[in-house]
Amino acid sequence: MAYQLKTTNIKGKDYVLVNERIIAFRKLPDYKGYSIETEIVAIDSDTCVMKAIIRDSDGAVAATGFAQEDRSSSMINKTSYVENCETSAVGRALGFLGIGVEASIATAEEVSMAIAKQELPVPTKAELNVAKAAEHIKAGANAPERKKRFDAVINKYPGLAAGVVASLRELVTAE
Repeated sequence: MAYQLKTTNIKGKDYVLVNERIIAFRKLPDYKGYSIETEIVAIDSDTCVMKAIIRDSDGAVAATGFAQEDRSSSMINKTSYVENCETSAVGRALGFLGIGVEASIATAEEVSMAIAKQELPVPTKAELNVAKAAEHIKAGANAPERKKRFDAVINKYPGLAAGVVASLRELVTAE
């Protein structure tokens, strides 16, 4: 009897959840004796890259999957970006093994995250310049140095909105 994987509909297309792929992997006799390994490829305080390896009963690599997660990409990732990265890598490896790929290698979780990232507003050039200016001012070691930096920013970007100037001015005296 074949294992029926549950799917989640996202924008009119069905995707399989990672946990469903794992359940199928553990239940289907085709994968008896197979194992899943994960390893961190790269990690820092903001980003994690993981590799999942699926080995057959003889220890040979049957499939691999990679994933990357950013701490800032979702509320869950603020505390669990490493765990989510591991789950995504395992889901992709299981997909490459052939489990739950009727519609896509991507899992429901991956597609949901990708859609959420696409819906994030893209900062304008002006917003990026203000962010750079704020960082430049804050890099001053003391108030007089931050004042010099503030003056340089105001000269470089004439015509800044009064509210932006006021916010940048507050950085001069901030400790």
